[in-house]
Amino acid sequence: MKKVISTKGAPAAIGPYSQGIASEGKFLIISGQLPIDPATGNFPGEDIASQTEQSLKNIEAILCEAGYTVEDVVETTVMLSDIADFAAMNEVYAKHFTENCPARCAFQVAALPRNAKVEIRAVACK
Repeated sequence: MKKVISTKGAPAAIGPYSQGIASEGKFLIISGQLPIDPATGNFPGEDIASQTEQSLKNIEAILCEAGYTVEDVVETTVMLSDIADFAAMNEVYAKHFTENCPARCAFQVAALPRNAKVEIRAVACK
């Protein structure tokens, strides 16, 4: 249900995301996911890699519960407490989104709840 849009008329993607995604069908909107381990209620670590991994695991659990997969994700928003963590976040993110990557924006915010380093939201479509 999703079609990757790519044109030479706009800058090429510089990471694991697509310029655009066209889709039709049923949407699943996933609220921003902090890196909270549901088993402990805590962050898995203080580093951006472990926190990104946990945020993405949380998104994948919600996708699964709703009958979707990461392949159905058409858009993500990544909020970072420090844009200097972008490369390390991107490395983890690229392990979860490997082909037909969703459209994405990523930016630094003033602060995140519980002093998290990252929060990620997603939109999926079937």
